[in-house]
Amino acid sequence: MATSAAPPGAQAVRRALGVLQCFRHHGPELGVTDIAKAMTLPISTAHRLVLALVAAGFLQRDPDTARYRLGTTVAELGQLHYFQHGLHRLEPVLDRLARATRASASVSVRSGHDALVLIGGMVGAESSDGVRAPLHTTAMGKVLLAWAPPGEDDLAALPDLVRPTARTIGDRDDLRAELVRVRAAGYAVNNGESEVGVRSVSVPVLDADGFSYAALTLRATPELITDDRVRWFVDQALARVDRVAALLLPPL
Repeated sequence: MATSAAPPGAQAVRRALGVLQCFRHHGPELGVTDIAKAMTLPISTAHRLVLALVAAGFLQRDPDTARYRLGTTVAELGQLHYFQHGLHRLEPVLDRLARATRASASVSVRSGHDALVLIGGMVGAESSDGVRAPLHTTAMGKVLLAWAPPGEDDLAALPDLVRPTARTIGDRDDLRAELVRVRAAGYAVNNGESEVGVRSVSVPVLDADGFSYAALTLRATPELITDDRVRWFVDQALARVDRVAALLLPPL
């Protein structure tokens, strides 16, 4: 059976979205040459895509550097998503948790092979890397994997396990064993696995079927989240997780 042809303009749409994705992985400001190289496109094609995105407000040009950054339309859509999904209702809960623990508190979800922070502060979050990280490198990611629903729990489907630090798990069997420990303990710890000098603890926000809808995470330094206080931080997160679930999960 012949497959249906892509609708007219589909390639241009995919490419335009690809340009926006470049800012996720390659920095907050990019030149046309950077974008063309990242997408393996001719510079002339990349330039036409960039100009179209500027006209629509998705990108804006810095007149001093002639480089581009995400534009106000992206921010507007982000704000619409934020309020339409009720994420603003979590702010007081996370604020109280952060003040009680002196750690940054955040809620994250799974996005493909990454953990994506939806709301909350992150230590050292100076770029998109601060809000998105490979699942195996973070406490939040381990929680999302440990309680993953069927179809999302296949570790073989993950890409190569990159190792941003010497502590990062780089072997699938080691990761599988770690997830067994996480499920048994009821929480996950990241001890310098995503970034040197950062320690975090994370607990699952479970849906009605017992699968991880999201992760509630506290992130600070090893000087604050010391070995003998890990359990205290976990308990602080657990004390708020039901409230987070009530605000975040869709109604039954």
